[in-house]
Amino acid sequence: MRKLTPLLLFASLLIPASGALAQQAKPVPNADVITAAQLKDYLSFIASDEMEGRGTPSRGLNTASLFIATLLSRWGATPAGDDGTFYQYITLSENQVDRTKTTLTLAGQNLKYGEHFFAALGSGTGSAQVVFGGDGWLIKSKGVDPYKDVDPKGKIVIVRNSDGFNPPAGFTRNDLTGTPGQDWANPFDYAIKRGAVGLIYLVRPENLASWDGLMAGHSSDGQFMERFKSKPDSRLPSFYVKPSVAEAIFSGEQTSSGEIFKAFAANRPVPSFELSLSKKLAFNLEFTSVRSMVRNVVAKFEGSDPVLRNEYVAFGAHYDHLGLAATPVNGDSVYNGADDDGSGTTALIAMAEALSKAKVKPRRSTLFVWHCGEERGLWGSHYFTTYPTIPLKQIVTQLNIDMIGRSKAADDDKPADKELSGPNEIYVIGSGMMSTELRAISERVNENYLKLQFNYRYDDPKDPNRFFFRSDHYNYAARGVPIIFYFDGVHEDYHQLTDEVSKIDFNKMQLVARTVYTTMWDISNRDKRVIIDKKLPY
Repeated sequence: MRKLTPLLLFASLLIPASGALAQQAKPVPNADVITAAQLKDYLSFIASDEMEGRGTPSRGLNTASLFIATLLSRWGATPAGDDGTFYQYITLSENQVDRTKTTLTLAGQNLKYGEHFFAALGSGTGSAQVVFGGDGWLIKSKGVDPYKDVDPKGKIVIVRNSDGFNPPAGFTRNDLTGTPGQDWANPFDYAIKRGAVGLIYLVRPENLASWDGLMAGHSSDGQFMERFKSKPDSRLPSFYVKPSVAEAIFSGEQTSSGEIFKAFAANRPVPSFELSLSKKLAFNLEFTSVRSMVRNVVAKFEGSDPVLRNEYVAFGAHYDHLGLAATPVNGDSVYNGADDDGSGTTALIAMAEALSKAKVKPRRSTLFVWHCGEERGLWGSHYFTTYPTIPLKQIVTQLNIDMIGRSKAADDDKPADKELSGPNEIYVIGSGMMSTELRAISERVNENYLKLQFNYRYDDPKDPNRFFFRSDHYNYAARGVPIIFYFDGVHEDYHQLTDEVSKIDFNKMQLVARTVYTTMWDISNRDKRVIIDKKLPY
């Protein structure tokens, strides 16, 4: 059990064991339904091992969404997803290499997929002569041009194994000055610019141990939301080959594969050269599309005012996390995501339950959206704000909760917990970025209610963490909806297998959830919607 610090003692005085609010608080209808015990029950399910980390997509994520939708149905919420359901469906697609149809032939000899080579990007069929392009990088400021003396147009280029981000040995990213694509370019982009029809990466002998991992990592172009991208990359077919294939390719040429690998190991450049006409390569690279379905969970409670009920105050949280680890640590392979963002997910569930039991509803309607795929790049909120089931112009404010369950103890001196907020503290981001009035409302509600310590440090446009861009509220703000983002700060278990329910401060969760819930009531009951008087400073 963690030491009871002075701040936590103060919080515990505000939240008695029964869950009832202290006498000095002025709660809105049913705020006291939101309790630490209730939050713990819901989070213990959402962040359990059985949810398998709630990856997007996954069985665990679907189970979590079914759990949320079942509760909403029991509580009488109105479905606000697709076709009268609680779900907004998002089709994911992934273009995977078709290993049975993808071939690579050297001088008429077929190579075996997985044993000799694997495919990376692109799709298409071709046959061409081969040119060796060294490191493949263009760096004009340093006089580096691999194709100064050879022409790769219409040919297949061979370069050393490169990730496309790190310049060759002897250079840094500070050397990449000027306009990308003109003054500098990585091997892939420069080969395209110079008219190559294919690209071969040499896997060095010392990297063979990671061959399987490399092949798995390049077996597809990654999952994407189908409505935002519909075709596989068809720019430049690319392949990785083993050293044994490199030996055959460079056999009898002016520089052998052994000499090339030795030069790479010693960080010495190797000049480009054209290979003999007998070293012709032919290829066929094909993809097959694999589809899957994920879903946002969307519900609403209709407002009590016959006119204002056409406007909404929106709650948001992401219910996905990182899924399962490839390599277990101490027998644990589940990214439980209790704080990130099981805490926000659970807070929304608790607020929906509280609202469902309120005899009088807020004047405006209340929208709840549990977003999927936040960890994949804000997918769910991007999809919802692009294809909203409720017109965005009718959403007056969006309140986003992403991590509200951790507290820094007074004696915690861990560097990783340096920015973690205290038991009665929460980072509030974006409340005044678009609306002076919204921040004033937020502060007044807090001052008249539970008096949390609001920390605004991450509102600074120069803050290097850029948290304003890193959660679902951003997609709403970018489309003109004023937002408030509640966040407890990064801690030692952020995106780790150790982000588990046992480390959650449920008293703090109760404090924050009740404050956010009460803020919704204040915004919802105002005669006029929140005034937007600022442009985003980003």
